[in-house]
Amino acid sequence: MIAPQSIQEVLNRADILEIVGQFVRLKRRGANHIANCPFHSEKTPSFYVSGSKGIYKCFGCGKGGNVVTFIQEHEKLTYPEAIRWLADFYKIALEETERSPEQAQQQKTEESLRILNEFAAKYFQSFLLEQEEGISIGLSYFKQRGFRKETIEKFLLGFCSEAGDAFYTKATQSGYQTDLMEKAGLVKNRNGSHYDVYRGRVIFPIQNMTGRVLGFGARILKTNERAPKYINTPENELYIKSRVLYGIYQSRQAIGKLDECFLVEGYTDVISLHQGGVENVVASSGTSLTEEQLRAIGQLTKNLTILYDGDAAGIKAALRGLDMALAQSFNVKLVLLPEGEDPDSFIQKSGATKFHEYVKDKKQDVISFRLQVGLKEIGTDPVAKSKLVNELAESISKINKAEDFSLQDYYIRETARKLDVEEAGLINLVNKFIRDRIEQDRRQTSREEKLPEPAITPEITDEPNAENEHEKNYAQEWELIRVLIEHGEKPFEGFENVADLIQQRVDPDLLESAMVKEVYNAYFSFKAQQGTFPPIGYFTNFPNKAVTEQMATLLHTRNEISHNWSKMYGIETLSGDLNFINEAESALTYFEVKSIVQMQALLTERLRNERDEAKITLLQRKMLELKQAEAEIVRKHGTVILKMMRKG
Repeated sequence: MIAPQSIQEVLNRADILEIVGQFVRLKRRGANHIANCPFHSEKTPSFYVSGSKGIYKCFGCGKGGNVVTFIQEHEKLTYPEAIRWLADFYKIALEETERSPEQAQQQKTEESLRILNEFAAKYFQSFLLEQEEGISIGLSYFKQRGFRKETIEKFLLGFCSEAGDAFYTKATQSGYQTDLMEKAGLVKNRNGSHYDVYRGRVIFPIQNMTGRVLGFGARILKTNERAPKYINTPENELYIKSRVLYGIYQSRQAIGKLDECFLVEGYTDVISLHQGGVENVVASSGTSLTEEQLRAIGQLTKNLTILYDGDAAGIKAALRGLDMALAQSFNVKLVLLPEGEDPDSFIQKSGATKFHEYVKDKKQDVISFRLQVGLKEIGTDPVAKSKLVNELAESISKINKAEDFSLQDYYIRETARKLDVEEAGLINLVNKFIRDRIEQDRRQTSREEKLPEPAITPEITDEPNAENEHEKNYAQEWELIRVLIEHGEKPFEGFENVADLIQQRVDPDLLESAMVKEVYNAYFSFKAQQGTFPPIGYFTNFPNKAVTEQMATLLHTRNEISHNWSKMYGIETLSGDLNFINEAESALTYFEVKSIVQMQALLTERLRNERDEAKITLLQRKMLELKQAEAEIVRKHGTVILKMMRKG
């Protein structure tokens, strides 16, 4: 387990704008920043981040929380894993308390792989730049490719000695275990002797979006028909090939700023484009485009331009994964470079200005591109034509968002015209693919619903969804908490401050929500023990994840979205800095009415059963006083609160 003081250090250091900005393109709006939500598909931003309060909230899908819950949700991590992720990002050494053997081993493996990869990347680059062999072979190759020293350092490029075990020997001397090096794919065992997997190769470290070295790609320099040109790290706890995009760390800011991502095939394509001034580019490293890769790009931009060689292999590569991009609402364009050119050679020959001019002139949408390529291939073959019609219909069916229907209709007309097929028949074929996909999704959902529900331990508070739904019934109680947290330290006439006002005038027994009581008690316990008011961060980083999600909604709506308190309860609000006075009185009014209603119900019950005339008179007098108090509230605030209370 992570020591509490270490968790607090991470929470103190973590800047939510900096962290969220690693994954989405934030734009300032007033006191907040907005973006398209990374947790659901949308075209109009509804995802808000407050740097001052350290929280995020999506008003589209409802997700919200603090910097830790963001990493939990986005990276699919547990709370401890998210803390470790942030600690790694900020280079914070974590202190650990007692852990289970399994937890200790899992963490040790992941952390050891990360540290080993960082060591290996530094070793390979140092060998490239400082050792005679590295300079004469590896550095000469990179210089021949036109790479400058600053570019080599930017991408951590390196070289592994042709000597069979140079890296293995150095790593062993530095204390790294052989089995870990094997797991990382850096060394192999042959007849009891270990050798370097990347010997005689130039090294391309592969980093994730935050700069962590996940693994390596390595290119052989000598001709060897028995050895593959490129080899990569085998999959392990850190390196999962389907999620990797080469260059995402170096390119993420440019992609967000320019709102466009160029996708290429190889490492050197990315590096050359960067060096040539085109920095919004990543590579799929020769793999088919995957949903995970698209999701990573989609968090930065929805404009994807694919650049590929103009040869047959490049054309086929360009067609892979496009349907997935369309289904994820990407605006996909394709550019085929001149015959015999790749992005690396093209940028070095032409420069950034001509590159951008060429791309602008040659961009094609997905369907037009497929039509162009397909028409060249099918000739007069009716079977090939039928296959092409089906492929295009399936692609068009992926454009199924309501806002894209006009685009879908355009593609259907163009495809029918260019392939000389009936438009009505093509529409039916597109609709068939849509129906098939809906039915497939329905079956998948049905299978998932039939799976047995996992056992839930009542004490675990890390899954707050059901409780959050329940908490919606306690909006007025949460409003009191909001006033307490945001305005508790402010002076209030007749009391020391707003917190003192609330503590004296609200009976905690009137709080029905268990979570509200937890936060209410935590507030005043902190105040009593620390002698000061708890900061907002104390609650946005609350141990109970359900509370942090409530806070994201509670504390994030005030600047951008009106809570309609005056409309709901008939209470006018003061403007400017004094608005908190009415907010406090508004929140208290609910509890005053609640207390009156409860007392009236109690008196009514007692009057129903009382037989003593003198006691009946006293009870009636008390009921009259309550009616007068109720009338005074109506005079000040109208009847809305009373109607809501009696309805409840």
